[in-house]
Amino acid sequence: MGIYLTKEKKADIFQTYGGASNNSGSIEGQAALFTFRVQELSKHLQKNPKDHSCRRTLLALVGKRKQLLHYLAQKDILKYRELIEKLGIRK
Repeated sequence: MGIYLTKEKKADIFQTYGGASNNSGSIEGQAALFTFRVQELSKHLQKNPKDHSCRRTLLALVGKRKQLLHYLAQKDILKYRELIEKLGIRK
């Protein structure tokens, strides 16, 4: 994990989306964490376009987030729609 992701920030993300700060297993919390990391890596790649290892990590995170969101859509479509609206993805 990068310097941009402190324990406090991670706990805040899980508090907001997962229900509790120690509920790191929730699908919503994990998807929100991946979204935050994707946004930060995207900013980094705009400044450093030749950082290919970072680009690979970004693509892996996007794939993991896609799998989680697909699982959530299969499990509970209402939570899925609410989460993508909160996160501002899939416009």
